Amino acid sequence: MAAGAAPTRVLVLGLGYSGRHVAALLQAQGVACSGTVREPEAAPDDGVVRHRLVAGQPVDDALREDIRSAEAVICTVPPDDAGDPALRLVAEALRASAVLRWVGYLSSTAVYADREGGWIDESSVADAVDDTARRRLLAEAQWRGFARDKGVASAVFRLPGIYGPGRNALVQLAEGRARHVLRPGLVFNRLHVEDLAAVVVAAMGRPGEALYLPADDEPAPPQEVLAFAAELGGFAMPPAVAWDDPSVSPALRRFYASNKRIDSRGTREALGWKPNFATYREGLQHAIR
Repeated sequence: MAAGAAPTRVLVLGLGYSGRHVAALLQAQGVACSGTVREPEAAPDDGVVRHRLVAGQPVDDALREDIRSAEAVICTVPPDDAGDPALRLVAEALRASAVLRWVGYLSSTAVYADREGGWIDESSVADAVDDTARRRLLAEAQWRGFARDKGVASAVFRLPGIYGPGRNALVQLAEGRARHVLRPGLVFNRLHVEDLAAVVVAAMGRPGEALYLPADDEPAPPQEVLAFAAELGGFAMPPAVAWDDPSVSPALRRFYASNKRIDSRGTREALGWKPNFATYREGLQHAIR
């Protein structure tokens, strides 16, 4: 794969929700794609070859062969205290590859501290200091360091909340899991999973070391999104609760403590990309079809 050229073989480390959509888009474009999971036996039959990748187990010959032939690798696996667990398992095999040209890592805008509703972009300082941010930044650094040592291009994607088919406010309302949590003034961006896949595929093969912040067009209050979904699906709104109420879990309280807006113009200009689902309204209307 020449610099700037689209890959013909891709390995997706972590075929979870986001990884499956990236793989599906690659397949639709005629790209040979394989990936890793913990339990291949439980995976859907969608034509993507899945390899088991679990800590404490060796990388088998079939996965090594796909690593040797992959021109691009994208990792969606969440980090742990030591950084990226997937990279630790496959780094040796990746270093030996003669065809690898690009690696990418799906990170999070959780690396940015609360902006009290202010804007962040690619030039903003990743200044959050909690454990979630520390793990993400460590994993980012590990992938960038690997790419520099290997002499290949890299991209980090710092993502807002991902939603789409099977994972959205409509599903939460239908299953009785939706929380109507209120924090005055809180807004945040979202990104439809199909738009995420399009961004990743657009970035593959581009030279250099890149940082992308893809997002939708409208940072919106979570209660506004929930109300729209409730009306769209004919559901009753759950009772409202303040974000700092003792009944709200610590994890959810931490999530609602960060208030920021994403300016994704730099990412859009760099990749010639814009979201198909410009706001949560288009995304939810698409999900209910």
